Amino acid sequence: VPAAPAAPRWEPQPLAFQELQAERTEVPVSRLLEETALGRPKTDPAGCGELVWVGEPVVFGRADSIAGKYGVWMKDPEPVSPFTRDTTWRVDAVGTEVRQLLQYEEAEQLARGYPAKVHILPRPLESTGAVIYRGGLFFQPRHSRSLARYDLRAETVTAEREIPGAGYHGQYPYSWGGYTDIDLAVDETGLWVIYSTDSARGAIVLSKLDPETLEIRRTWETNIRKRGVANSFLICGTLYTVSSYSAPNATINFAYDTATGASRALSIPFENRFRYLSMLDYNPSERQLFAWDSFNMVTYPVRLAQA
Repeated sequence: VPAAPAAPRWEPQPLAFQELQAERTEVPVSRLLEETALGRPKTDPAGCGELVWVGEPVVFGRADSIAGKYGVWMKDPEPVSPFTRDTTWRVDAVGTEVRQLLQYEEAEQLARGYPAKVHILPRPLESTGAVIYRGGLFFQPRHSRSLARYDLRAETVTAEREIPGAGYHGQYPYSWGGYTDIDLAVDETGLWVIYSTDSARGAIVLSKLDPETLEIRRTWETNIRKRGVANSFLICGTLYTVSSYSAPNATINFAYDTATGASRALSIPFENRFRYLSMLDYNPSERQLFAWDSFNMVTYPVRLAQA
């Protein structure tokens, strides 16, 4: 049997951004799920629960230059004054020196395209994995396996820490590429980082972070291959993955529960309306998914159910 070829080195595309050109083969959904009659679970409007439904995307804004083909937009679920839950943030992520964090008073202002303020980050940002949480922008500085916290009021980096062993700059991206090796997420339980390592052999590794110091509190190793999924997010301590970044009728195809350490196959319909999903994050205060789909900033309503 010939030895498996080494993982290719992904060369940057024009615009110094990496995309994996081939769409990945989708993972078939478990037969068990298809054979089980799923009852109608009781929805829980306030508390935590399992994801059971994702609605159609709603477009809030559109980037008007090539720098906005990929990006990240977000609101702070636990804002710090003078910012509010309506303050909206955006980064257009194509380019070699991505430093601009755009601040809007509300999503409607974002739709009109005029930011209230532009923050210039002291370090260029890599990819679309950033999040806003408790008054800070958490991001991966370019060409590093580190995370940094940029304080939105002080306009300075207040913490920086390396993630031991984390692949970066094209080692373990999501299936679309984009140097999405290190992805931050926020849910009802706090701040997370999603990545992989050589020792995990490309499987998704999850770590819970201290939002002040960026220290790793606890780590979980899943059996979900990171390059085999298009994106992921957390709700109530459970990781969910998306099957495809470009198929119009994709699915939420796996869940990994950090409380039990168990993963399971799912088949929750998910629509890629514009066929190029480069960012997907959950906002626990709005109970919506925020996404960037080929220049478009969109949200998806979700429904959770009690176990």
